[in-house]
Amino acid sequence: MALITDTMPVGLIIRKQPGVTRWVKWIWQPVGLIPGAGEAEWRELRRDGDIVEYHAATLNLTIYSSDTDAYRATLNSRAPSLYVVMSDAADPVNGCPWTPKLITVNAFEGQGYNESGEGLVELVPMPVPMIAWLRDFIEKHHVEEEFIKRRRDKKRIDLVEDGKGDIRIRQTSDVFRAPRNSSGRVN
Repeated sequence: MALITDTMPVGLIIRKQPGVTRWVKWIWQPVGLIPGAGEAEWRELRRDGDIVEYHAATLNLTIYSSDTDAYRATLNSRAPSLYVVMSDAADPVNGCPWTPKLITVNAFEGQGYNESGEGLVELVPMPVPMIAWLRDFIEKHHVEEEFIKRRRDKKRIDLVEDGKGDIRIRQTSDVFRAPRNSSGRVN
């Protein structure tokens, strides 16, 4: 079966707000998504005192027919969300220490980035039009895979003698004994 893809440009909204401790001056957090957004690089959208929201970047979100199980897991979650992955900024823009790297709707891929411990990974609620777009894609391209239970082979496992090691290697004594050197003394 041929791999089918669909792509949507998604704008990333990042909020800058004052930190709550003296060690963190600013908090930068992805807070929203704009489906079908045009190009923008750190365009200010809204300002309320010290809190500023930017359209930080527009990234392409590509979905694949081979990953529909992961997309179903995303849609079946309590609050369907996208994973936003950001890496350390080599050249900070507007003082933001993060650079938008990836947006993914694949729950398994997002969890992998989250467990890696590199950069910043945040869940951002999925807008309703994106939920409809993803649901339509799943309905058109999802193929249910039949579960095949693995069967155990007929080899008898009750004949194994513990402590002898690999049966292909001739050994007359216990493999867990203390090693001896050439003089016969225990090391």
